[in-house]
Amino acid sequence: MDEVGNTASRSDAVTRRDFLSGVPVALTGAALACGEVPAFRALIEGESAAPYPPLRTGMRGSHPGSFEAAHAFVHEGRMWNVAATGESWDLVVVGGGISGLAAAHFFRRQAGPDARILILDNHDDFGGHAKRNEFRMDGRTFLMNGGTLNVEAPSQYGEIAGGLLAELGIDAETYLASLSGVRDTYRNLGLGSGMFFDRETWGEDRLVKGPRGIPLEEFLAGTPMPEAVRRDLLRLHAPDQPDHLPDLGPEEKKAYLATISYEDFLVKHMGCDPGVVWFFDHRPRGIFCTGVDALPARYAWEEGWPGFSGMEIPETPRDALADEPGGQHGRENQARADEGLPDLYFPDGNATIARLLVRGLIPEAAPGSTLDDIILAPLDYGRLDEDGSATRIRLSSTVIRVEPTSHGPVRVTYVRNNRGERLIADRVVMACWHHMIPYLIPGLPREQQEALAWPVKSPLQYTSVLVRSWRAFVEAGVSSIAAPGSYCAGVSLAPPLAVGGYRTSTSPDEPLVVRMNHYPGSRGLSRREQHRIGRMEMLHTTFETVEARLREQLGRMLGGAGFDPDREIAAITVNRWPHGYTYSYNPLFDPPEWAFEAGDDRPVVRARQPFGRIAIANADAAASPHTDASIREAHRAVTEVLAAV
Repeated sequence: MDEVGNTASRSDAVTRRDFLSGVPVALTGAALACGEVPAFRALIEGESAAPYPPLRTGMRGSHPGSFEAAHAFVHEGRMWNVAATGESWDLVVVGGGISGLAAAHFFRRQAGPDARILILDNHDDFGGHAKRNEFRMDGRTFLMNGGTLNVEAPSQYGEIAGGLLAELGIDAETYLASLSGVRDTYRNLGLGSGMFFDRETWGEDRLVKGPRGIPLEEFLAGTPMPEAVRRDLLRLHAPDQPDHLPDLGPEEKKAYLATISYEDFLVKHMGCDPGVVWFFDHRPRGIFCTGVDALPARYAWEEGWPGFSGMEIPETPRDALADEPGGQHGRENQARADEGLPDLYFPDGNATIARLLVRGLIPEAAPGSTLDDIILAPLDYGRLDEDGSATRIRLSSTVIRVEPTSHGPVRVTYVRNNRGERLIADRVVMACWHHMIPYLIPGLPREQQEALAWPVKSPLQYTSVLVRSWRAFVEAGVSSIAAPGSYCAGVSLAPPLAVGGYRTSTSPDEPLVVRMNHYPGSRGLSRREQHRIGRMEMLHTTFETVEARLREQLGRMLGGAGFDPDREIAAITVNRWPHGYTYSYNPLFDPPEWAFEAGDDRPVVRARQPFGRIAIANADAAASPHTDASIREAHRAVTEVLAAV
């Protein structure tokens, strides 16, 4: 994702309140800290003097240095003296995430290898939300995704997105077969899931193994939950469910479930104790970045959650949203979503796809030619914007203006090193955050401005914690922990992987990366309002505060199993994404047809219309936060921009 500002032309369609909800504001009294854990600083100081962003720890993601220019211009009216670079490009791509990189790939494939392409991004690394967290200790490399997690439902990627993965050398079946020797590492050690009960909610801290893989009654008996909550959870999971909406017909039930939350279904229609809500509240956060208060009950039914087995509800047609990207999570038949190959997870998440795209565009930047060798390839950032290269990636460059001219070409202005620079592009693909586009392009139709500004991205924070050993997880018998009442709703060990020369640690006495996910928000409000509030909370929280919360949570969860945060934690990388996942439509707060159909009246369709020689890509253009959406929208945008006259 690309945070970009605008120039003197401002759109009335984007209110100041909406803008503040999406762009980091100046932090007075709570300045953002960008630090490295002292114990790890010496390790990375020994690296080459050339910048290598994946090794940077502390506050990453939307990091200090990536948003100040946009904020200063839009909120303070800051102006820069702009100097023409004298450069002229066949294509300029605004945004160096997967969609922007894919757009460059598709354009070069059609325009030829000599096409001059420049990618501009405000971050100090490429990949957008598909960031790589890298650690080096004891002569080994340890990886984790800093953003985009995986290739979800690869069997549904289709000709465009699936074809690109094949071009990049990603063969799902071969990759999955390579994991056969390590896939059961945690299971062989007796590790399973766990749930952490916090003292603020239940009167004591207690980590309980389960509920997956353990009879529910046995799991509940070990929890501090009162008898009423345990009884309701057993009733909810009983196979002989009654009809909880007996006065409605089958189609009426299905329509009604789209208008109430799963929380209301549990409490108001099933009569469950509100404590039951806590048990489920973490489950939708990894997908929607909200709890069950903002999850439509119909989504829960489509996902196979408990409580609906006694109700006659007509199945959703299997291919109702077959042409939409990604797994639709509650919008489609779950059987279709689950069929085919399982999800693919690379050691650094979908940063692997970004690295493969960069190597294809700029071969000099990374040696090798296969999926296996890209994982540990020494990528040379000094080659990304090298004179003489037909395709270049210019980082730490915040675009503030994309201006069509009367004679065809487009003027693109950006800020780099606190200086304004301007170049000429024959065509432009906007592969950036849609909310910012009305600020960048003068003259967009008002209706399109409003559609681009309408969605609110989901804030989320992925933290990678390098630990010196994970023996405490083994002592506790868990590899993942759900923690609904805690700062991080989910904590898990790095997935067991073996790709090329990269191997996840198999001994609990070796270092490993622990993933901790935080989803800020405020219950009881609309999803968009929750995202706005969560974003501001995230932006006003310093790295030191986040670090303290992470250490406290790990100590409380695993202290009884021997985990000492001061001894075990070697490094922390906080990937802050105040505007992370693309907003997907929710029938509790949006017209139901937007969520369950693919009509042309949705804001996303109006938002992505081309404007002269400027086309619009990014996952936002699909209202879907999935990687195949980013790729497909890039392909569409390139097709449109090549057809422009």
